[in-house]
Amino acid sequence: MKYEGVLRKMETEFTDPINYYLIFESDFINLNQVLEKEMEFRFLHYQCLNCGLDKPIYRQGFCRSCFFEIPQAAEWIMKPELSKAHLDQEDRDLEYEKKVQLQPHIVYLANSSNVKVGVTRRSQVPTRWIDQGAHEAIEIVEVPNRYLAGITEVALKDHVSDKTNWRTMLKNEIKDENLVEWRDNLEKYIPEEVKSYFISNNSETNIHFPVLKYPTKLNSLNLEKSQQFKGKLMGIKGQYLIFEDNTVFNVRSSEGLYVSIEIN
Repeated sequence: MKYEGVLRKMETEFTDPINYYLIFESDFINLNQVLEKEMEFRFLHYQCLNCGLDKPIYRQGFCRSCFFEIPQAAEWIMKPELSKAHLDQEDRDLEYEKKVQLQPHIVYLANSSNVKVGVTRRSQVPTRWIDQGAHEAIEIVEVPNRYLAGITEVALKDHVSDKTNWRTMLKNEIKDENLVEWRDNLEKYIPEEVKSYFISNNSETNIHFPVLKYPTKLNSLNLEKSQQFKGKLMGIKGQYLIFEDNTVFNVRSSEGLYVSIEIN
């Protein structure tokens, strides 16, 4: 089977284990059904996820000019504490910013390589945790806008990591943690204006990934440089494809690459 299209982050379905899909304009691949099969990738050209032009991808699937202009790539995306829509202040596009920022957000703990704190929209639970390769996660607060979630994350970063070690996550060198205990211990560090949104009676969510064999050492695939790659798919975790020869491919960081994929 042969497929062609621009890479976007894999879509997921919260099942046991997680179901993964590569979605193209007029076709899709259920990657769980490709496990133990050969996949051959060829990089054909670029296609910016915003303007659609064949221009080198700068970040997040966008060409350089789009990245610095469109609201989907503004700084508040990565730094929620910079959100200003609740003050009726525009960054790049107030209508878009209100739509995204002024909706329920979750501050959570996720354990993928270690316990880390993060922020996501309520509508992105548990998708965000799956994308990070977390095998367990728990919500700490649910707030009405992105700004409150952002200042909570900043306050908690002094006491818990906000980073994932992707190598540890992919090798599955992980340990289970008591996330309820972590949540309760962190409550005292939550900013005063957010304390009333603390969630005190929930349990952790467990996530299982479709991996037949974890890599022992990691070779990261850069499809732009190598132009093509062929390997047997042995697992999918986070936004990574894991191959039999220990090659790992970060689909999300390859967004905007137009590729052909052949499956045997």
